[in-house]
Amino acid sequence: MNAPSKHTDFTVGAALPGGRVAPRQSLRRQAVQAEAEFSILLLPGFSQLCLSSLVEPLRLANALTGTELFRWKLVSLDGRSVPSASGISVEVSGGFAEAAKALPFEPQVAVAICAGEGVERHGSHELRACLRRIARAQLPIYALGTATWLLADAGLLSDARCTIHWGKMAALSETFYDLAIDDALFVRDGQIVTCAGELAAFDLSLDIVQERCGTELARSICQHVTADRWRDGAACQSVPPGLRYGNTGKKLLRIIQLMEKYIEEPLSLEEISERVSLSRRQIERLFERHLATTPWQHYLGLRLAKARQLIELTAMPIMDVAVACGFVSSSHFSKSFRDHFKVLPSKLRVAAA
Repeated sequence: MNAPSKHTDFTVGAALPGGRVAPRQSLRRQAVQAEAEFSILLLPGFSQLCLSSLVEPLRLANALTGTELFRWKLVSLDGRSVPSASGISVEVSGGFAEAAKALPFEPQVAVAICAGEGVERHGSHELRACLRRIARAQLPIYALGTATWLLADAGLLSDARCTIHWGKMAALSETFYDLAIDDALFVRDGQIVTCAGELAAFDLSLDIVQERCGTELARSICQHVTADRWRDGAACQSVPPGLRYGNTGKKLLRIIQLMEKYIEEPLSLEEISERVSLSRRQIERLFERHLATTPWQHYLGLRLAKARQLIELTAMPIMDVAVACGFVSSSHFSKSFRDHFKVLPSKLRVAAA
């Protein structure tokens, strides 16, 4: 069922749910000269969670200060409503090409792109030209979810660090060989900011608020949405639940990051032990206690997860996928893949196609 919104240019006053709240003078003072305007391009299949996570903190910044600090409007490639991944369509105020031509080349103006599955199908000569024109004008560009793919396709990431949602990370690295991809929630590199999307967009939005308006306002927004904190952009997407905090979690995280870095040429447990200055038995106990598995099983799972991404999202030959994930023979790869996912790689490729 579609639930289109009739209002796509949003302005918010000081009213909050539950009644009118007087703006905090201290928050208003901090927010002087912090105004910013975003043109948000929605692509079919975008995540509503990602869009809301970006916009709601900005709306609350306006409401809590009683000042229109942030303005935004939604646009699409063709100027028509855009279906989200959940099937709910969202109305927009116009087309992206027209909006890009009308953008004032001022530092407080930015472009954000919100994309989801099938992003590679949305690349076009017109979109590439628009993105390059915006980049040449030195306007900030925010790529959320899988939108990093479009920036790479437009040739805007050759000298920049970037990130993308973990489900697309393997395919991005194999398709665009020269990218410096980080396993991070969001990455700032000059005028380009890339973000993993979903709830990571909330962390990015609060980072924008903090940068422009101060920490006090960012904390007030967290309090309003009952969030106890927002995460640093450098935090890993791939950290298993419960390992983000605490000394023990940090030790295990170092091991997991090593495993993720050496997928194509897997390290032995002895090599990992030497690099992290822990005994083999200590490593085994960490995995058993916190992840209820063995180091070898977890490592194999990481390699097979990457293999699945490459099979579903690229046209790489199955043997090339096996090599890219550290398998020396196609038979061993196929057996391991079938045991883990209950389907052969070749059948998954057919189903994905």
